[in-house]
Amino acid sequence: MKKSVTCEVYNEVLLITLDRPKANAIDATTSHALGDAFISFRDDADLRAAIIIGAGERFFCGGWDLKAASEGEAVDADFGPGGFAGLTELWDLDKPVIAAVNGLAVGGGFELALAADLIIAANTAEFFVPEATLGIIPDSGGVLRLPRRLPRAVAMEMLMTGRRMGVDEAKKYGLVNRSCSLKMLKKQAIEWAHKIAQSAPLSLAAIKAVIRETDQMDLESAYETMRSGQIKAYQKMLKSEDAKEGPLAFSEKRPPKWKGK
Repeated sequence: MKKSVTCEVYNEVLLITLDRPKANAIDATTSHALGDAFISFRDDADLRAAIIIGAGERFFCGGWDLKAASEGEAVDADFGPGGFAGLTELWDLDKPVIAAVNGLAVGGGFELALAADLIIAANTAEFFVPEATLGIIPDSGGVLRLPRRLPRAVAMEMLMTGRRMGVDEAKKYGLVNRSCSLKMLKKQAIEWAHKIAQSAPLSLAAIKAVIRETDQMDLESAYETMRSGQIKAYQKMLKSEDAKEGPLAFSEKRPPKWKGK
C-alpha cells in the first residue's frame, strides 16, 4: 500500500510530503503518521529544519477527511501526540518548520500551515476554514491561532463565513512570508530551509521557546519571564559552546561550526 506520508532528507533538512489523493485529507491514521514524522524530526540531532508540503498541484491539504468522519471517525478522535496533523499541538518542537503550501489549504490543512513557523506558498494557493458552514469549528488551532495572526475582524470573517484568502492578501497581512510559482515551490522551500539551518540550532530553539512562553504577555512581563531562568532552551543557549563559537568565528572571519551544545 502506498504511504500517505513520505520523508526525504536533504542534508540537514527533512522534507515531509502529505500524499493522499485527491485532496490530501487527513484521517486519524494519517495524522499519526505525520506525528511520527515530526517527532522523528524533533529527536534527530542531525536535522535542523523541516518542510511540510502536499503532493500534487491542487491541494496542500483538504483538512479532516470528511469521508472518514461520515464513516464514524469522531471529531475528538485520537489524532496522535502532536494533535491533528501531528504538528498543531506538538508544543516541544523547538526546531523550525516551513509549510510549503502548494494549493488549497482547507480547514485542518490551513491549521497545519498555521502551526508551522513560516509559510511559503505557490502563487495559486488559497487559505480558508469552512468548518462553521459544516456545523463544527476549526478547533485544531484555527479558532485560536488565526485571530493572533490576522486583524481580529478579518479573522472573524474568515472563521464565520469560510471565505477564501489568496496569496497576495495573505502576504499583505504577514500570514505568508514568501510566494513563488508552483514549479519552483519545492526548490525554493528547500533552499530557504537550508539558509535557516545555517543559524545556530540552540539559538533557533531559544527563539521558539521564548516566543511560545511570552507571546501573550506585555513587554515588561515578557522580559521578566525571559530573564527569570524559567525558559530552559534560552538558558541552554546562553551557557552553550555555540554562544562562544559564533563571536569567535566572526572575529576569525570563518563560518561557525555549530555543535548544538
